[in-house]
Amino acid sequence: MELRRLGRSDILVPPLCFGGNVFGWTADEATSFRLLDGLFEAGFTFIDTADVYSRWVSGHEGGESEAIIGRWMKARGNRDRLVIATKVGADMGLGKVCLKPDYISEAVEASLTRLQTDYIDLYQSHWDDPETPFEEVLGAYDELIRAGKVRLIGASNLSGPRLFEALAVATREKLPRYETLQPEYNLCERAGYEAELEPICRANGLGVITYFSLAAGFLTGKYRTPADAQKSVRGRSLVDKYLNPKGLGILAALDEVANAKGATPTQVALAWVMARPGVTAPIASASRVEQLGELIAAAELTLSDAEIARLDRASAWKE
Repeated sequence: MELRRLGRSDILVPPLCFGGNVFGWTADEATSFRLLDGLFEAGFTFIDTADVYSRWVSGHEGGESEAIIGRWMKARGNRDRLVIATKVGADMGLGKVCLKPDYISEAVEASLTRLQTDYIDLYQSHWDDPETPFEEVLGAYDELIRAGKVRLIGASNLSGPRLFEALAVATREKLPRYETLQPEYNLCERAGYEAELEPICRANGLGVITYFSLAAGFLTGKYRTPADAQKSVRGRSLVDKYLNPKGLGILAALDEVANAKGATPTQVALAWVMARPGVTAPIASASRVEQLGELIAAAELTLSDAEIARLDRASAWKE
């Protein structure tokens, strides 16, 4: 399997990252263990989670996903063969985003405890905290890196100007820089990343790990009518906006390429993201073991220039 470098670091990862938000939510612990076993056996050793997963579930307080990953790694004794990415800064009870140094110091200890490890490979700022200067945020991460608790840092959900500012502060103050960015990016949502963020990431050699890589499931092809969208909460809340001529045109292009390749729309949609210059790995998840095969096959699918161009035209966001 092709391995890709995370930013300018020496950490190599598979071209697909598994999204751990499902652990303890749509996948119970036993299923989560089976999913992780299947991924590991297939060589997919890059797992993304966050301290806030899955605080939105009734009775959960956050940290459920990290804790399941930690118990699995301890049971399997395979920590040194995995790249674990987690995040800090989302609302964990304070009622706001927080990246203050003292908070980061406390939050990382809680994540390390849940993960049952003494280091995190990639520690990411989940959301921007405009109230805390980058000098303080990056300074806090610098201490964690020096202490051996974190190997790399990254950011998620930063605007172009804020990412540029963070990189400038790191250079000026000789502090660790964000080596990765985690933006929303898929065939339906291209403009936000390509217009502002992609040029900065490519010019600075940042690794890019995309979330909502399947547009909340729309690009799997299972939502094609308003009636389809009404069958699930996710469909009603996240997918309905894509049920328009452009969205259906993207699905038609996916169907065309998938039929020619003997693949599925899911595999083609993920392969398109993987083929984008500068993208390290899309994040995708599954809540059933039977779904893993499709994700694994996506990482093995190579699209031709003509097939990429067909998908580019259907999903174009500018003339």
